[in-house]
Amino acid sequence: MSTTTMALEIADPYAQALMSLAKDQQLVERFGEDAQSVLETLGSSQDLQQFLANPLIEGDAKKAVLQQIAGDGWHPLFINFLKLLVDRGRVLFLEAVLKQYRELLRQLNRTVLAEVKAAVELTEEQKSKVREQVAALTGAEQVELEVSIDSDLLGGVIIKVGSQIVDASLRGQLRRLSMQLNASV
Repeated sequence: MSTTTMALEIADPYAQALMSLAKDQQLVERFGEDAQSVLETLGSSQDLQQFLANPLIEGDAKKAVLQQIAGDGWHPLFINFLKLLVDRGRVLFLEAVLKQYRELLRQLNRTVLAEVKAAVELTEEQKSKVREQVAALTGAEQVELEVSIDSDLLGGVIIKVGSQIVDASLRGQLRRLSMQLNASV
């Protein structure tokens, strides 16, 4: 069993429980915003990730740090959920749980996640066009973009939606042109 599969098996029931709580309390979108905030914080702080993953640090210290980071920004029920993960020894899977919650939220809202790799930062107009194309391709009501810059790309974009990949990069276009030329010879 791969590490990713194991993390998903552990994360999914917790994400489902968080979604159930959010629905009961009518806080689905709020928890989604809080989850995104935590994911961004974790993504920008390797030290925080290591601190939370360290088994030698007591749970109370981890809960205190999470409470301090949260301040007044995160909903108290959401913070209690994070503390529950610490108590259950599952804080190591915090990122996986919150990503899975965000995926459940996208399903609920009929939204798809499009991972976009671009050679340069995209303008708002370009992002809007990508959203329109992905919505037309998938039939989704909304499209959430996760844009990253890939300096290896010569130009254009590569869009990944689920297991589907649309290569609109310059390299991809040149590769297709080369294959067409070789096929016609």
